[in-house]
Amino acid sequence: MKKHNFSAGPSILPQEVLQQASEALLNFNNDNLSLIEISHRSPPFIEVMDKAKNLVKELLQVPKGYSVLFLQGGASMEFLMVALNLMKIDGKAAYTNTGVWAKKAIAAANNLGEVAIVGDSSDKNCNYIPKGYKIPEDVNYFHCTSNNTIYGTQMKEFPTCPTLMVCDMSSDIFSRKIQVSNFDLIYAGAQKNMGPAGATLVIIKDEILGKTGRKIPAMLDYITHIGSRSMFNTPPVFPIYVSMLTLQWLKNLGGISAIEKINQEKAELLYNEIDRNQLFEGTANKDDRSNMNVCFLLTDNSKETLFNEMWNDAGISGIKGHRSVGGYRASIYNAMPKESIQVLVDIMQKLEQN
Repeated sequence: MKKHNFSAGPSILPQEVLQQASEALLNFNNDNLSLIEISHRSPPFIEVMDKAKNLVKELLQVPKGYSVLFLQGGASMEFLMVALNLMKIDGKAAYTNTGVWAKKAIAAANNLGEVAIVGDSSDKNCNYIPKGYKIPEDVNYFHCTSNNTIYGTQMKEFPTCPTLMVCDMSSDIFSRKIQVSNFDLIYAGAQKNMGPAGATLVIIKDEILGKTGRKIPAMLDYITHIGSRSMFNTPPVFPIYVSMLTLQWLKNLGGISAIEKINQEKAELLYNEIDRNQLFEGTANKDDRSNMNVCFLLTDNSKETLFNEMWNDAGISGIKGHRSVGGYRASIYNAMPKESIQVLVDIMQKLEQN
């Protein structure tokens, strides 16, 4: 039976990418060696690294003066690295608090300086995106989270920032057009729209570094990784390779403009059914609904067992909501085909008829 993978992450990847990656595990470049047993400093892998970075630059139209890095440690490591590299000694930063991961980023920054919370949606269980807040001019940087995977909210617009602009785009990178020049640092874990867990993408404006006055351990210093071309230590070879394949798949599809249109259509298909069907209700404020993570509840809990049996029998996987919200969460990242969303919609309609 075909599986419909709605997992929030690690998440669905294109089938052709999985096929290519599986072949490379056995025989990479027809050299009768596995991708994961060749030297990361060999020309074949350096070519992979360079191609992955160039695809990032091409797809996102990264301007000159920015470096693209593939690092390890996930977004959680970036919570610390951002503060270490951008917050001055006895400095201050501004953060929005829009969910679990934003809160963890705040906690990491609190270890190094003062944090001002300028937008906070925790009063309503993070079901909306704060707006109208003022970013202080005396902070070293401002940090926001573009898409909140657990709560199903997404920033549709970004504020004008009087200081350095930092964004965690882990769960919606490459899903829509962004203006990279409006940001000084963007980071994203690979395991949503890029590849398997293990690699982290960082896009950073070179000129903002080296100004904190603090001594940064080499492994946590962006300057170190820029100078060593993301190879200060052994990079996550397989996740970077799969990310390269996924980015090539996205380019072949038509790039960011094409996938943004597809993602909008997919989200509308599911949200329209949630709003139409009286057995379901969305959890996020309608203006702030995520196009990546659709969170919803049953309005009649007596139908929960039947609904769970129906979607499970249809081959749907990974749709249970996070414990912070409950209900259901359909993660519909770039590789999720519209046909799988239609399967879910059909089940919702059948439940209503039943």
